[in-house]
Amino acid sequence: MSSVRPEGARERRRLGSEIRESLRALGIQLSLLNQQVGARLELKSIDVECLDLINRHGPIGASALARLAGLHPATLTGILDRLERGGWIARERDPNDRRATLLRPLRDRNAEIIGLYSGMSSAVEEICADYDENELALLADFLRRTSTAGRTATDELSGR
Repeated sequence: MSSVRPEGARERRRLGSEIRESLRALGIQLSLLNQQVGARLELKSIDVECLDLINRHGPIGASALARLAGLHPATLTGILDRLERGGWIARERDPNDRRATLLRPLRDRNAEIIGLYSGMSSAVEEICADYDENELALLADFLRRTSTAGRTATDELSGR
């Protein structure tokens, strides 16, 4: 026999549903924010996302970036061309493999990006101020695990 009362199970389902809906809404809002940032920088949303991946994981090879971004390598070529023309990245020879190229972020323009995201960053800092360290650790763990679940779902859909 279950130790969870029916009303407790209903509340748990309701809260789980509320979390999933909030994550969907957050995803949409972050996508819209990236679109606005991209428009200000004269980049497409996918360019901004790839630039973020290069900043996080670079120097990185184009194949590895394509896998991380879930993009076909041919699609990535146009994105990389735009990022290179805009002064966001450099393509350099891989010192370990003369045939390969690494993508390196150019930090000169990072202040532009940071400025465009500053409103969201400040709002998140204010929200975090309402939580104690244990609650923040719980939230960080939840978001990390949710991000991993999203990556797994993306990989499954793309056949990886």
